[in-house]
Amino acid sequence: MTPPDTTRSAKPARSEAEVYDFRRPMTLARDHGRAIEMASETFARQWGTHLTSRMRILCGVTVEQVVMLPYDEYISTLPDQTAMFVGTAEDSRATVVLQLPLETTMMWIDLLLGGPGLDGAVAAREHTEIETSLLTDVVQANLHDLRYAFAAVTPLDVKLKGLQYSPQFAQLIPASEPVVVISFSVTTRDRVDTATLMVPGDTMLEQLRAGEQADERSPSDRADAEVAHQRVLATMQTVPVDVSVRLNPLTISPKDVVNVQVGEVILLNHSVSRPLEVVVDDRVLAHAVAGTSGRQLACQVVDFEENER
Repeated sequence: MTPPDTTRSAKPARSEAEVYDFRRPMTLARDHGRAIEMASETFARQWGTHLTSRMRILCGVTVEQVVMLPYDEYISTLPDQTAMFVGTAEDSRATVVLQLPLETTMMWIDLLLGGPGLDGAVAAREHTEIETSLLTDVVQANLHDLRYAFAAVTPLDVKLKGLQYSPQFAQLIPASEPVVVISFSVTTRDRVDTATLMVPGDTMLEQLRAGEQADERSPSDRADAEVAHQRVLATMQTVPVDVSVRLNPLTISPKDVVNVQVGEVILLNHSVSRPLEVVVDDRVLAHAVAGTSGRQLACQVVDFEENER
């Protein structure tokens, strides 16, 4: 009987590196996240009040979390069948999605039509034209509150464009684009479900980022900063730097280097008519021609590299 081979390969499994775009990080700054969360809480209170008045039963909405992630990752967190109310922000033309479970929307329809709104009384399915019209009216009224709630964050005057049921086939924006996803806990009588609001990251954060760049310093602070800036500039003018003059480099083999003899002539890769390079910190600052000044070698600048001045 041959014992099983329990030896493990010494070569570790190779893992694929995940591409990360540092220009578009997938994390929210703390201040940005807090501003969005406060706006979301305002919207949640208005949403809950509106639902209570429309459904004629006690409803409530609370914020669960605020995250930023790629659009395709957001889609992967949704059920295979769900109600995705797709709208467009009037100012930025960005796509905004309010997602609700079908079980919740079916319960709302039952209540809107005068039914008891019992949990599970109506099976989850795609809505009829009349049901869609009823839901669109309710959701559009809720989305109007986004404009007031998010006024300090970004303009969100959203107009509904349609209703979709299959997230995997809803290619609304590029898969890798960052989106801000706000999760809400929606309570309808005794039923509690999770709803999500999706807004493109650039749309949500543009105004917040612009506010960070605004100069909110007092006149005296700006004057002190200008004085310090001028001192730095004046000091930089007196900092010593190394300047060198060089020819075009020449490439030779190691064998030729080893065999160099005293008195041997090396043919340089630099024509007689070509100016020399004046170099500072390995950057070509100007061009010059060789000459003498008294008993010392010197060079006379003939032109500058404009992009390096």
